[in-house]
Amino acid sequence: MAMNKINQLITIIICSFVMIMTSNYINAQSQMNIKKQSLVTISALEAKGDLQRLAPAIHEGLDNGLTVNQIKEALSQLYAYTGFPRSLNALGVLQQVVKERDEKGMKTEMGPDATPLPEDYDALKQGTEVQTRLSGAPFNYEFAPQTDYYLKAHLFGDIFARTTLTDDEREIVTVSAISALEGCEPQLQAHVRGARNMGVTDDELHAIPQVLDYTVGKIEGWRARKAVNTVYGEPAGEGRPNDGTWPRGDFNADYAQYFIGNSYIAPLDAQNGGPVNVTFEPGCRNNWHVHHGAVQVLICVDGRGWYQEWGKSPVELKPGTVIAIPEGVKHWHGAARDTWFQHITYMTRVEPDNSTDWLEPVEDGFYNKLR
Repeated sequence: MAMNKINQLITIIICSFVMIMTSNYINAQSQMNIKKQSLVTISALEAKGDLQRLAPAIHEGLDNGLTVNQIKEALSQLYAYTGFPRSLNALGVLQQVVKERDEKGMKTEMGPDATPLPEDYDALKQGTEVQTRLSGAPFNYEFAPQTDYYLKAHLFGDIFARTTLTDDEREIVTVSAISALEGCEPQLQAHVRGARNMGVTDDELHAIPQVLDYTVGKIEGWRARKAVNTVYGEPAGEGRPNDGTWPRGDFNADYAQYFIGNSYIAPLDAQNGGPVNVTFEPGCRNNWHVHHGAVQVLICVDGRGWYQEWGKSPVELKPGTVIAIPEGVKHWHGAARDTWFQHITYMTRVEPDNSTDWLEPVEDGFYNKLR
């Protein structure tokens, strides 16, 4: 009975022995400081309404050095982009997290609140200046003058005038949140452009999709990456990834040393020796390696990747592609540069003394030319 289940899983799909949570996320850690990374995650989860994952993300943000008032400010600002219900729900989660940390005696920094506004503060004037700087030119929404007033006086005036977050931090919050919203591509691209005008660095903008990939989801990372690529005139990359039909699993630390990038691994029917689903983030691939005493089978189920045998041309991998890797053949496999990739893997014709030799990494110069 157990063998039948294994065979069914193998027949449906199966692929390789790799793991990966991309070098892209490692790059993100050097391109964007850890506090801003936490703002990316918190903002996107607020926009998704994913309160279950929002609580641990807030805990992590506080551990990473964000203050309660900074998180409160980000969640309050987002009412203008995601609506009061999501904003209020998220603020409720923050309140509960602070209470839990206080009860456990955990360090929680409240941080300073916004500096009081001067008596002669003019919200409409201030907001018009901020919106002009963000847009790169004066902007007037003549079709809906009241909305134009709300944008200038309240969003870019009253909210942006508060000093709890800097202007660049506010745009990181906005870009991250809109990346989690379906059908908001024009606004997302506009805010990517605006973020550059408000001081968000090119490296930080390119890091946002990577952080979203890792901490929120492939769809959110794909939206952000598509907008950033469009604004910067970079290659558009692959189409929309799936919504997670195949589980991503857990980070595979055991084999991280044999990969450029990180990976996730999800055993399928593991208790009965079933196959494994491996998820690669964009740009992730394993080193050259050789399986002795076994044939490895890869069944590609999502995204796009590459497989290459020593001395042969690379083979593009797409959903439905099946590769049987001969015993003793030196090879590598992994994701394409600009898209996630998943394959299921299993071993067949396994001999008692089977083993794997892990060899040199795939050279960046060669890999980066693959399209």
